[in-house]
Amino acid sequence: MATDPTGLRARKKQQTRAAISDHATRLFLARGFDKVTIAEIAEAAQVAKMTVTNYFPRKEDLALDTHDEFVQLPTTTVRDRRVGESALAALRRGQLAEVSARNPLIGFSGPEFARLVTGSPALSARLREFHEDRETALADTLAAETGAEPDDIVPRVAAAQLAGVLRVLFTETLRRTLDGQDDDRIAAGLTRLTETAFDALAPSLAAYAVRAGD
Repeated sequence: MATDPTGLRARKKQQTRAAISDHATRLFLARGFDKVTIAEIAEAAQVAKMTVTNYFPRKEDLALDTHDEFVQLPTTTVRDRRVGESALAALRRGQLAEVSARNPLIGFSGPEFARLVTGSPALSARLREFHEDRETALADTLAAETGAEPDDIVPRVAAAQLAGVLRVLFTETLRRTLDGQDDDRIAAGLTRLTETAFDALAPSLAAYAVRAGD
């Protein structure tokens, strides 16, 4: 049976990228983000310094290596919503499912990683960019799903509200993690807060972007 060289190269790249990120994270957790250099990461991962920067042009993304997944999580939930389900209802359901799964993408990162991110101005700034990119992606998705005109502000307003709630819940998860709460206690609290937060948006968004049947 012939081997697919393209597939092998892709897997090798994924393995190299993951190995670099793993070594970087261990160094960051041990010594702090700002005290670790790219050269030290390259040495730990046994690759050239240029290899590190080719995979990770920004040092911050060595620690926050989930940009695409983070940004796309709510947009995927909206695109895959059920018939008769609004964007608000889909995101509520999705958030509750992620809380139940203790998904790191919504803040279940553990105390060491939470301290790493919140203790570094550079990582905190990069995380804010993640949230901003997610809001933009969600606005684009809502515009496409509702057939909005380019100058229609409603998808952007809706995205700001929805992404804002997700951001508040993410920040609350980090706060509770830093306070020493375990994941089960955090999840119980976040379940209640998720219901409260999405209920607050219901008057304006309960009927917005409802998926029509075929």
